[in-house]
Amino acid sequence: SNESEIEDVKKNLLIKLFSEYSVDSYIFWYYTPMSLNFTQGFSPALVVFDCMDELSAFKFAPASLKQNEEQLLQISDLVFTGGESLYRAKKDRHHSIYSFPSSIDKSHFEAARSIKHDPIDQQNIPHPRLGFYGVIDERFDIELLRNVSALRPDWHFVLIGPVVKIDPAVLPQSQNVYFLGGKSYQELPGYLAGWDIALIPFALNESTKFISPTKTPEYLSAGKPVISSSIQDVVSPYAELGLVHIADTSEDFIKAAEYELGHSDRIKWLEKVDQFLADISWDKTWHQMLQLINNKLVAKRDSTLYNLNSKETIYV
Repeated sequence: SNESEIEDVKKNLLIKLFSEYSVDSYIFWYYTPMSLNFTQGFSPALVVFDCMDELSAFKFAPASLKQNEEQLLQISDLVFTGGESLYRAKKDRHHSIYSFPSSIDKSHFEAARSIKHDPIDQQNIPHPRLGFYGVIDERFDIELLRNVSALRPDWHFVLIGPVVKIDPAVLPQSQNVYFLGGKSYQELPGYLAGWDIALIPFALNESTKFISPTKTPEYLSAGKPVISSSIQDVVSPYAELGLVHIADTSEDFIKAAEYELGHSDRIKWLEKVDQFLADISWDKTWHQMLQLINNKLVAKRDSTLYNLNSKETIYV
């Protein structure tokens, strides 16, 4: 089949890569169980499964994904989960599993606090602006956006990101809803700077049950108030600490937004935000992961073969 031919090409490219660079000591780091289809027959010193989402719950997920995941869990030396709820769901399925909630590139998003100039396609959108960036797919609560934008035509909703796996025709066509398309990572703080409130309007369904949105600490780092649906990894810890509003209904959403739009003094809140974010960074996350990897390598008596600062970790 065409699919098996593609997997053969991937496998041959990997073999060629190892041959050209004389790679004989390596770690396999999996982001998706589907990569097992082209990595059979190799002998990595360590197998890491970085389980960032419950991929089997996503729309159009391959039928074999669950079976592949079971196999990957069996061969993995370490499993990392992208949040606490995903960790709780998986922790009984592996002997060395660790939770790593979403972290942040703090300086990148903190820049939004001092940016004064709007990107061209956002300049003419009136305030108040309520914004979202991310993939707009089956996880997005379209009905909540439709209802709130209809109830508050004086508010303006800015959505940044590609529309995938859903028909764009089902999205609200209101005059106060603006779809600006995909933007680069570098551009995001510039858009975020011009919003009054940042949104995490995810529907509560199978595909959002275990997600840990990276945008939560990013929005907060930019100094923006946040309204989110009751995604478990946002409720705990962010809402429990009073850093984020939780709203699943139009009524609660409007109430939270009206509160924020009426309160410009956020000094104490921002102090709490900065205190919480002070100890969070991707560098710290990586160092913690690296320690676990090194410990596992030592336990397997192979640690002397690897220099993890080299490019011998193969991400699949």
